[in-house]
Amino acid sequence: MNKNVTDLGLLILRIGFAGMLLTHGIPKINLLFESPIKFADPIGVGETTTLILALIGEVVAPILILIGFKTKLATIPSIITMFVAVFVIHASDPMDVKEKAILYLVAFLVIFLTGAGKYSIDGYKK
Repeated sequence: MNKNVTDLGLLILRIGFAGMLLTHGIPKINLLFESPIKFADPIGVGETTTLILALIGEVVAPILILIGFKTKLATIPSIITMFVAVFVIHASDPMDVKEKAILYLVAFLVIFLTGAGKYSIDGYKK
């Protein structure tokens, strides 16, 4: 397959999934300013810490993935966040409820394995 087509596919994958995950993460920023903070604590580290970890996985990391900066490293928080969503938060839910988190998990795993491609800050250096 033509390398340019592969790189274009990686760009579309990055922009599509990182951009969509931002729509889930950005509204959570407001939760930081509530008192007291009320957020699920499925891994037992405290509501505030869990919210901050979720914001890293759903806002900070997707922005880095979107622009393709330190992409492989940036996918790790999103992968962990989606893993927790699928296997902890939605573990007992039916497939149609956890399907979206599974799709994000798969997409970020692919980006982790392939990298950002040449249409990215990471690719610009090469």
